[in-house]
Amino acid sequence: MDDSAALLLLDLAVIIGAARLLSAIAKRLGQPPVVGEIMAGVLMGPTLFGTAITGAMFPAEIRLALDSLAKVGLVLFMFIVGYEIDKRMLRRSGRTAVGVATCSVALPLAGGVLLAFWLADRHDVARVPPFVLFVGVAMAITALPVMARILTDRGMQRTPVGGLALISAAVGDVLAWTLLAGVITLAGAAGGEPYRLVLAAPYVAVMFLVVRPLLRRVLARPGAALTPRAFAAMLIGLLLSCASAEWVGAHFIFGAFLFGVVMPREGTENLHRETLDRLGWMSETLLLPVFFVVAGLNVNLSTVGPNQVVDLALILLVAVSGKFVGAYLPARLSGLPPRGSVVLATLMNTRGLTEIVVLTVGLQVGILSPELYSLMVLMAVITTMMAGPILLLVYPTWRVRRDLEAFHGAGVAEAGAGVVTPIRGRRRPIRPATAAGRSGPEDADPAEQAA
Repeated sequence: MDDSAALLLLDLAVIIGAARLLSAIAKRLGQPPVVGEIMAGVLMGPTLFGTAITGAMFPAEIRLALDSLAKVGLVLFMFIVGYEIDKRMLRRSGRTAVGVATCSVALPLAGGVLLAFWLADRHDVARVPPFVLFVGVAMAITALPVMARILTDRGMQRTPVGGLALISAAVGDVLAWTLLAGVITLAGAAGGEPYRLVLAAPYVAVMFLVVRPLLRRVLARPGAALTPRAFAAMLIGLLLSCASAEWVGAHFIFGAFLFGVVMPREGTENLHRETLDRLGWMSETLLLPVFFVVAGLNVNLSTVGPNQVVDLALILLVAVSGKFVGAYLPARLSGLPPRGSVVLATLMNTRGLTEIVVLTVGLQVGILSPELYSLMVLMAVITTMMAGPILLLVYPTWRVRRDLEAFHGAGVAEAGAGVVTPIRGRRRPIRPATAAGRSGPEDADPAEQAA
């Protein structure tokens, strides 16, 4: 009898059960389910039970297997994030979304860089340049999937400020992930030799100029559906993109994200929906909970002392204020009302799952120490948990319903929350009927509606 196989299967059962239980508790408390899933991973680590029980449950050979599954989960998650970006929305997002996205990345990035110099001195960081840039990028992250979940749980995805937030977060994610790839390349942390770094730009060019037209020719057919052949072709392309990105030194998560971005959208609506549904179930139910546990095994909050509390307070101050001011100011300058600007800034402060992905990469490649990793994970959880109560205070349900009625008609206020899909529990919006000869609100610039 193979005891290691039995323990691995037992651990997977425990991981799935704990993730579902704590995500349900988080939802009952008005928090995104991802908060419960993150906490499940942290509680299985040494924070609560110490290293003895954690070591017995997750010995070295089991951790190796779980780490491999977690990498697959990261690949699928980043592909889903890239594939869900609506490029048509990006094209018509207007100056407001671009301004909000740029400022909400630049301001926390600058604040994070300044804070990182101070942290580097306190924690005896060996490689200061990549550490400083990495902390800046980590401060600039917004979790688009978590934001989408918060919006749909509150029925806000059809409001002008909700649409503007989604578009701004999508643009910001593209900027942040591009910067992250550059930081990892600078650190030489993805395993590539220095001479390979010159191939990063040609790799990106090939993805857009060769792979994207090829995918459009193979997949973009009238009424195209997800067949086993098409699904296999996508998976092969996805894995090759990840392997190429890793080989040139840009890390495999960037390869997964980039492959999702270059996937065709026009003429492949059925294929798009079915692909995200199939991958979403597996990713959400099994692979992402495994990733959270692997991440949580490296978090030990029991060692946080007075000095670390000061570090955490400064990290939270820079992360929250940078994102809030970076989103609030351009929104106000574009004409968005004060309340809408506060709502937008609050939504841009959600980090959650995406932040954990970024931090885990930093830990794996040696940029972050375990101590700083734990503090940054705690920052990600706190900033995500803040969103719900603040939104309930400044944008209560009756205001959401009123705005839905004003922009989409009275019937949509009741049905506009949409239909739940398995991609991180996201709801697909119901497209309301519009008067003949007049474009619906979804065809207008969300910035113009919000203003």
